Amino acid sequence: MGSAAVNTDRDRWHIAPGFAPRRAPWTTLPPFAPTTRGDARPDRRSTGAVVTFDVPERIGYRFKRFALGPPLVTARLREEKLTKKTALGVLSSDCISSSAYGTEEMLVALVGVFGLSAFHILMPMTAVVIGVLVLMTLSYREVVMVYTKAGGSYVVARENFGPKVAQIAAVALMIDYIVTVAVQAAAGTAAITSAAAGLRPYSLEITVAAVLVLCYGNLRGIREAGKAFAFPTYFFFFSMAAVIVVGVAREIVGDLPHYATDVAGQIKVHDQGHAILSLAAIYVLLQGFANGGSSLTGLEAISNGVSAFHKPEGRNARRTLVTMSSMLGFLVIGVSYLAMQTHASPYTSGSPTVISQVAKAAFGGAWYGHLGYIVVQVATALILYTGANTPFTGFPFLTSFVAEDSFLPRQLARRGHRLAFSNGIIVLTVLAVALLLAVGANVDALVPFYAIGVFTGFTMAGLGMARFHQTHRESGWRRRLAINFAGGAVSMLVVLIFAVVKFTEGAWLVVILFPLGWYALMRLNRRYREEARSLDLASWIRQDQAEAPHYARHTVLVLVDRLDLAVLRALRYAGSIRPTDVRAVHLMIDNEVADLLQRDWIERGLGDRVPLEIIECADRRLVRAATELALDTVVADRAEVTVLLPRRTFRRVSGRLLHDRTADRIAEAVGRIPHVAATIVPFDTTLPHSVIGELEQRQADAAATPALAPPRREPPPPAVALGAGPAA
Repeated sequence: MGSAAVNTDRDRWHIAPGFAPRRAPWTTLPPFAPTTRGDARPDRRSTGAVVTFDVPERIGYRFKRFALGPPLVTARLREEKLTKKTALGVLSSDCISSSAYGTEEMLVALVGVFGLSAFHILMPMTAVVIGVLVLMTLSYREVVMVYTKAGGSYVVARENFGPKVAQIAAVALMIDYIVTVAVQAAAGTAAITSAAAGLRPYSLEITVAAVLVLCYGNLRGIREAGKAFAFPTYFFFFSMAAVIVVGVAREIVGDLPHYATDVAGQIKVHDQGHAILSLAAIYVLLQGFANGGSSLTGLEAISNGVSAFHKPEGRNARRTLVTMSSMLGFLVIGVSYLAMQTHASPYTSGSPTVISQVAKAAFGGAWYGHLGYIVVQVATALILYTGANTPFTGFPFLTSFVAEDSFLPRQLARRGHRLAFSNGIIVLTVLAVALLLAVGANVDALVPFYAIGVFTGFTMAGLGMARFHQTHRESGWRRRLAINFAGGAVSMLVVLIFAVVKFTEGAWLVVILFPLGWYALMRLNRRYREEARSLDLASWIRQDQAEAPHYARHTVLVLVDRLDLAVLRALRYAGSIRPTDVRAVHLMIDNEVADLLQRDWIERGLGDRVPLEIIECADRRLVRAATELALDTVVADRAEVTVLLPRRTFRRVSGRLLHDRTADRIAEAVGRIPHVAATIVPFDTTLPHSVIGELEQRQADAAATPALAPPRREPPPPAVALGAGPAA
């Protein structure tokens, strides 16, 4: 008889009375049954009998399945390769979108001190920012050529400085991703409220809602790759290119309007500014430069996604990186030039934005100009929200790398219901929303948190690549080392400038969180290493332990607190593991309760099968009493001991309020004793008895069904004695 395909489609449901279980197929597969896997779902083939059970699901899982859709199997996880055009649109949205607020942030620092002179200082300061952009681009060109599988500052630092130093980059990038979500979402909302002034009082609500929508979409498994995510980048770039071209043309013919600088709500612009060479003025210039550094955020995105390119990955990523930086430089220079010519000043509320004012001045007030202005605002909002989506890919992948290196909880390395790193997505959302609530979704208030993380990552990437070139000394290594070292040194200087000039505006929090975050990662890693050492066979097995006694007897202790179905299940399980001896033990706290339990035990006929032992626990310390009982049994019986603990499973919320966790505490204590194993035997009180009976009946029917073919077993490997050395 041919093999019968087993249906593994988990999308079939039916409702059973009382708990609405999902129909999940289970099958009696012989060991080592051949398995084939298709694109959509696993297809098991077996000669065993097929039996279907109704397995109940928790309410929480049923809601998750309803909200996120059916789970995706791991076979659906495959990496999509991107062309250079698609990769440019997909990976550069975060970087290109920073041009929407970089110029405005420079003006925020300058206009209040230098007055109208700020607009003349703007272009030289923009040139300095562009110089840093060129240097960072040259530095990251080396990164993408060397690290074609997984790049970014974390991997560069880990490979060249070791895992401990790499955690500096990890903390920097995590802060960067969190702030990026907040800044991009807040800036996207500012673009909307610039065109629709009536929505300004609801900026915070709109921003938080946008972040929650992005979280939901990514939990469902939004793929970063694809033309849909590339569209906003090109839409914004060509829209702003039209603004710049039209604005410059109107400036050449003398038709570009100028804004008044004394409008209510604007940051106050003085007619006379402070002397540029005074110490206070130099300090403000450094503030403006630090703010302008926000234009370079997202530059590392290409290095994080090199493996997504077609071959040759490094060369394609390098060309895409240069194209992205060129587009960013063009937009920053163009927006700064038009802001200088139109005197577009930032507002204290953040809306209307400078880029909004520039677009309105360039297109004019005619109907077609107003239409063009609306198009630009839509494009700006789209790319900013798309840029806010980029960290929802980068942050979970980063935390999964760090978790795999044992510096973060390992739950962050597991994929969730829809193959996304769900835990990382949720953590990012919670922290980003908390930051938005703290600052009221104000972009100006978020910038002080921004560039320290960004440029610390640049520093680690530049210095890490310099170390790489110094170590490997490939052809042209001196030139490459000079480029990367210069990039790392300049980035470090920017970090120091930002930490000083933005310290009182909120950077103090990042300065404090940085070492605390690094220290927390170190402590967590130390805990993981201590646990690994305690489990390592090489450090545990010694001669005396290799010769430790191995008892032939096996005693099972069933702890009985009351007589019910949970205890009966534990007794039945005790018999199924074929021990030498089974003992039912009640740890007595109340004499009357113990007497009633003893009578009930005898009346129901259990006394003849397993006599109930009563052990007094006068001090009511059940955990200690159970531990002493297990120790005494090992010594007295010279046996391996298994302690079975019946545990009733109640509804999650009410169960924790109405019932204690004594079984868990006993299992934790008893399980530490040599030659003693603790096993919790659960009994779900939320299932109707009829459902339990039906499940047991089907199990019995399946057990009675003869196998269609004998199981195919592989021969066991040769036994190796613990502690034995290698064969001579």
